[in-house]
Amino acid sequence: MTDTLDYIGEQLKALTSIPSPTGFTRAVTDYVMKTLEEMGFAPERSTKGNVLVCLGGEGEPLVLASHVDTLGAMVRSIKDNGRLRPTTLGGHQWSTADGENCTVHTRDGRVYTGVVLNTEPSSHVADEKVETLEKNMEILLDENVDTKDDVASLGIQTGDIIAMDPRAVITKSGYIKSRFLDDKLSASVLLGLARAVAAGEVKLARKVSLLFTVYEEVGHGGAFVPADTCEMISVDMGCVGDDLGCTERMVSICAKDSGGPYNYELVSALADTAKRLSLDYAIDVYPHYGSDVEATLRAGYDIRHGLIGPGVYASHNYERSHMDGVHNTYELLRAYVGE
Repeated sequence: MTDTLDYIGEQLKALTSIPSPTGFTRAVTDYVMKTLEEMGFAPERSTKGNVLVCLGGEGEPLVLASHVDTLGAMVRSIKDNGRLRPTTLGGHQWSTADGENCTVHTRDGRVYTGVVLNTEPSSHVADEKVETLEKNMEILLDENVDTKDDVASLGIQTGDIIAMDPRAVITKSGYIKSRFLDDKLSASVLLGLARAVAAGEVKLARKVSLLFTVYEEVGHGGAFVPADTCEMISVDMGCVGDDLGCTERMVSICAKDSGGPYNYELVSALADTAKRLSLDYAIDVYPHYGSDVEATLRAGYDIRHGLIGPGVYASHNYERSHMDGVHNTYELLRAYVGE
């Protein structure tokens, strides 16, 4: 298992190093496609950009979905002083990015570094604190630009992508700290599962497909799945916080979120499997959450649906989890799909 956990950690660092705010995901799906192909699978990319791969097996088709799009921002306009006014992509919270380094990606492939700051960040200058609202945020490029024309000469324009630095770290004690653990941590877990299937370490008891989606952060990532799907589990981040049982070292099984209850029988089956294996788990209710599989249901699919994931603290912030949570999530999935 140590080898699998090491592999998942390596994949997390690889995935988080590829900027992929919602709508800018070609590079990260290229990476996922190549990784799966090297295992011997035949992944397909949809017109929309999702990556689907069948791992094998027969009967009761199950889809495990994670998303590789992240929060981020886009250039809304260029200011007269050469700074960029941003607009958010997904449920990005500007208070968590004030002072963060970032990169700006132009449509012709150029990349510029910069920093996210509010319009008056200096405590030695400001008469009063500026609220970290979107209208008060700007991107300062690490270039000698003082006017709109200066910025335009760099090839930067409205609609260009702004990606925050992930700063991924895995400590010796097993803690995982990074932006975008939602959901690149669980995407890494699914790659670890695919690797184990390819190596013959996991024998599938049913047909299992993996779906890596690219528009989850804006609500329609999982809107299309194979027609024969009977069951689908979103493998996303588990919530950690006030009034919740999950910790960063556990696998969370969601019973209900903002979209309503998850399939009762599937939640029970997942919990029974976790209990049988003596995994560290919690069944929780997430008050402000929506998942890929709910987009699948809204699209009209008649499926059983569930949501699990390693516990992640400080969602939509600089997030933290633990390799124990990864272990518990992986083992739950391995047992649920295996013979």
